[in-house]
Amino acid sequence: MTSNEIRQSFLDYFKNKTHRIVPSAPVVPHGDPTLLFTNAGMNQFKDVFLGTGSREYSRAADTQKCIRVSGKHNDLEEVGVDTYHHTFFEMLGNWSFGDYYKEDAIAWAWELLVDKWKLDSERLYATVFETDDEAFEIWKKYLPESRIQRHGAKDNFWEMGETGPCGPCSEIHYDGTPDKTGGPKVNASDPQVIEIWNLVFIQFNRKSDGALEPLSSTHVDTGMGFERIVRVIQGKTSNYDTDVFMPLINKISQLSGRKYNGGLEDKDSIAMRVIADHIRTLSFSIADGAFPGNEGRGYVLRRILRRASRYSRNLGFKEPFLYSLLPVLIETLGDFFPELNSNREIIEKVIKGEEESFLQTLERGLNKFEEIKSNIGGANSISGDEAFLLFDSFGFPLDLTELIARENNLEVDIAGFEVKMKEQKDRSRAARKKTTQEVEIPMLDFSSEFVGYESLSCEGKVLYINENQIVLDKTPFYVESGGQVSDTGKIILGGETYLVEDVKKSGNAIIHFCDKNLENLVGGVAFAQVDSIKRKSTARNHSATHLMHEAIRQTVGTHIKQQGSLVCSDYLRFDFNHFERVTTEQIEQIENIVNKKIFENHLIETIILTLEQASQNDKIRMYFGDKYGDIVRAVVMDEKYSIELCGGTHVKNTSEIGLFKVKSEGSVAAGIRRIEAITGEAIELHIKSLNDKIVQKNNEHDNLNDKIKQLEKEITELKLKELEQSLSNFENDTVEINGINVISKQINTENAEQLKKLCENYKSKVKSNTIVFFTSVNDDKVNLCLAITDDITNKYQAGKIIGEAAKFLGGGGGGKPNFATAGGKDISKVSELLNSKFKLIIEAI
Repeated sequence: MTSNEIRQSFLDYFKNKTHRIVPSAPVVPHGDPTLLFTNAGMNQFKDVFLGTGSREYSRAADTQKCIRVSGKHNDLEEVGVDTYHHTFFEMLGNWSFGDYYKEDAIAWAWELLVDKWKLDSERLYATVFETDDEAFEIWKKYLPESRIQRHGAKDNFWEMGETGPCGPCSEIHYDGTPDKTGGPKVNASDPQVIEIWNLVFIQFNRKSDGALEPLSSTHVDTGMGFERIVRVIQGKTSNYDTDVFMPLINKISQLSGRKYNGGLEDKDSIAMRVIADHIRTLSFSIADGAFPGNEGRGYVLRRILRRASRYSRNLGFKEPFLYSLLPVLIETLGDFFPELNSNREIIEKVIKGEEESFLQTLERGLNKFEEIKSNIGGANSISGDEAFLLFDSFGFPLDLTELIARENNLEVDIAGFEVKMKEQKDRSRAARKKTTQEVEIPMLDFSSEFVGYESLSCEGKVLYINENQIVLDKTPFYVESGGQVSDTGKIILGGETYLVEDVKKSGNAIIHFCDKNLENLVGGVAFAQVDSIKRKSTARNHSATHLMHEAIRQTVGTHIKQQGSLVCSDYLRFDFNHFERVTTEQIEQIENIVNKKIFENHLIETIILTLEQASQNDKIRMYFGDKYGDIVRAVVMDEKYSIELCGGTHVKNTSEIGLFKVKSEGSVAAGIRRIEAITGEAIELHIKSLNDKIVQKNNEHDNLNDKIKQLEKEITELKLKELEQSLSNFENDTVEINGINVISKQINTENAEQLKKLCENYKSKVKSNTIVFFTSVNDDKVNLCLAITDDITNKYQAGKIIGEAAKFLGGGGGGKPNFATAGGKDISKVSELLNSKFKLIIEAI
């Protein structure tokens, strides 16, 4: 049987046993902030076992995508080194919620394994909890007592946490030893004798004092490792030798030119197994909305990718290649998990981008490691300081440094590394400024009814008063949740008005924090009124956030998942996973889609339904990490466009939003983008602000022009003074013609105006009986300027003289009797004009 046939036969078997076949939950768990990743099939039914939720069916089965890379379920170091551990795996499971119990669970497990899948019954062992006689007796119907083992709580008692549902479990192990002598190796971590199915019988509740009390109804929770059972059925000795992994390994072998021999000591084979495993984890995580980053699950994924990248280098890859394995993964798993194909482009781009980024520092980091290794002398350990340096400067996660150290027979001072990490976090925490007032919230045993969906004011009975804090039995004030800020407003009590500055929740009580201490009138009646202008602006922004969310998905890609939001009266902020900048064209498209929905005047409706109903409706948006109760509220804006679970306040019709405008888009963390936008009256203020900035810039521009003109004037005057100083020796160049002092000279001026001023100034110095004649060449043109002292203008006319001079240069000009200007074209004749021709012109006159 192929792996796909095995998976389908499991589901078909339990479907015939009247089980509801449910889809796998995402690897990023909904509504459970205690988990980084879905690590077991029971995660999506956790609320049922805790008694906080229910299902419309009592039997279920599925194959669950699981990731185990952190906490007590951390198989990372074994991956690729042994034959049966993985970071990503499928868990086949069947569940009973107060329906069948041990008898049927064991019987059906035996029937499927032995009768349907034809496993050799002589190779099967069952383990039971040391005091579970009931399970032991049931197993005796199928196995000899010699192959039924009792074990302690470590191996055969399941608990969800320190308190809560728990119970004994019975594991089925497969003996893969050649001579069927694996009994002593059960639960001994032997690769030949592996656990293939765990049947958990939830029958107790663990109390806070450690005591066990029977549950009113019992449940069954089973989990079978898909990759392990495929190995057994296909007769392999390693999970990696099955058709689950071999297509990937064959592709890696082909691209690297290295041979895969499957050996546990062969470095190339280990590298190929690691890469084949890690590409599955990365691809499914990204498909489900988790991206590599610097914190939380994002950093776990980045560690895995960089680990795979390091192993790919061991195979000779110097360029990104992990992303090129995706087509093979889609070919093997895409039919059953279509999210791989539908998110193919984003998966490839994210993995390739991360590879490119890390490869830029990987080589330098490895060189640094070699330097560190050469300097430690006879020691056998990398210090915490050095491990932190590799982490902080070269992007080496600690487990990658440990991996490279082991390859070099070295250890890493993990405790020292953690000290350095703590120091860094302490520095960061100390530098972080408090942006909001920290309010101490008392624990109160009161209950407040929120009426703010229907009304912005109400009367309420005073339940509690302490200084500036007051609790009413009902209130219209919204408490910050889901990104929407708390309401503000006022409370009137005993004729006194108190401004409500903040609202917090304590259990079921809503505490109003006022601007001053209140009169102690517990039992009286207060009037509470929300700031309606602020609330309506906030509601506009919240409704616009829903419209924008869907517009981003339609424009940027369906891989988009909300990573955070802020909704207040002034603006809205929306964070989402994406690997590159949202383009200007995409921003315009988002604005157009949102404004179109606003102008279409859609009624905004709310629907109250169960969490189970919501989770089964593909149209309803739910958010990773959000915690939902059994009963949820869905906000509908055009049923075909946007339906989101939301407890916030909204406008009644999209038209009330008015208009939508994106103010900014940028990066807030690796793989996380942020869009800030405004609506309604805020856009008018935004436009006014932009106009004010334009006016201010124009004024600044005008002022700048004035300054430039003033500077130019000052520079011109300075240069003129320099030229005048250079003329102080011109008296030595004076010649006498017909009894008249004549000064003729070529001056290096910047323009004709400067030449004119220079000539005028010089004339004023010589006083009498003098002709001053200056030339300059500017922009391939000759400028001429001539000044005559007033006492000789009866004999010599400036206009007539300069006209003859200009004519000699192929130009013309004229002016007054005592001052004239002209221009000429022939630059080559200027020297001749000054040296001889000008004298002839004077003499002729």
